[in-house]
Amino acid sequence: MEWIAVIGGKTRQFIQAVGDFACFASTAFGWIIRGPGSRAMRELLRQMFDMGTMSIPVVMITGAFIGAVLAIEAYPQFAAIGIASRLGSVIVVSVVKQTGPILTAVMLAGRVGGAMTAELGTMKVTEQIDALRAMACDPVRTLVVPRLLACIIMTPVLTVYSDALGIWGGWLIAVGVDGVRNYSFWHYAAAGTDMFTVNVGLIKSLIFGIVIASIACYKGFTCGNGARGVGRACTESFVASFILILLTNFIMAVMLNNFYNWFWPNQPSLL
Repeated sequence: MEWIAVIGGKTRQFIQAVGDFACFASTAFGWIIRGPGSRAMRELLRQMFDMGTMSIPVVMITGAFIGAVLAIEAYPQFAAIGIASRLGSVIVVSVVKQTGPILTAVMLAGRVGGAMTAELGTMKVTEQIDALRAMACDPVRTLVVPRLLACIIMTPVLTVYSDALGIWGGWLIAVGVDGVRNYSFWHYAAAGTDMFTVNVGLIKSLIFGIVIASIACYKGFTCGNGARGVGRACTESFVASFILILLTNFIMAVMLNNFYNWFWPNQPSLL
C-alpha cells in the first residue's frame, strides 16, 4: 500500500500549500485595507509602469490577431447559413466577454508573473527579505502590496486595449477581406453588446489580476534555494496561474450567466 502513503503525502502537502497561500494572500489584503504606506505607494507607480505600459504592445498584438482569427474561422459558418452580416456580434461578444480577458491574463501571467516571481525569489535567496524583517519592515507590505495593487489596477486597463485591438482585427478581416458590409458589422455588434457583457469582461480581468499577482508573489516568497529554486518557482507560478485563470473563468462564467438569466430572464439572444 505504498501508493496510498504517496497519495496521502501529496494530498497533505497540497492542503498545507493552499492554507499557506490563503494566509499569505489574507495578509496582503489586510495591509491594503489598513493602508499600504507611503513607501509602498511610491513603489506602486513603478510597478504600474512595468506591468502596464511595458505590456501594452504584446497585449495589443495578441488581441489583434485573435480577433482576426475569430473572423476567419467564423465567417464560413455564418455565410453557410446566410447570416454573415451578424458576424460583428459574435466577434465583439467573444472578444469582450471571453478571449480578451483570458488572453490578457495569460500574457501577464507569463510576462509579469514570471518577472515578479524571479525578482522576489532572488531577494529571498540573497536574504534581502530577511534584511527587511531585521529592519522592522514587513516584507509583505513593502514588496507584495504594491505589486498586487498594480496588477489589480492594470489588468482591466490592458484588457481594454486587448478588446479594442481584437475588435479592430475582427472588423479588418470581416469587412476588408470577407466582404461584410461595414454598417452591418457595427450595427449587429452594437445590438449584441450591452453593458453587462462589457462589465463581465472587466470583472473577470480584475479577478485574474488578483490571481496572477498573489500566486507570483507567494511563489517568490517560498521559492527554493539557488538559481534552480528561483527558476522552478517561476515555472510553478505560471502553471498555477494559468490553471487558476481557466478555473476561475469557468466558475465566473457559470455564476454570471445565472445572474443574468435570473434578473433578465426574457432577454432575446445576443446573436
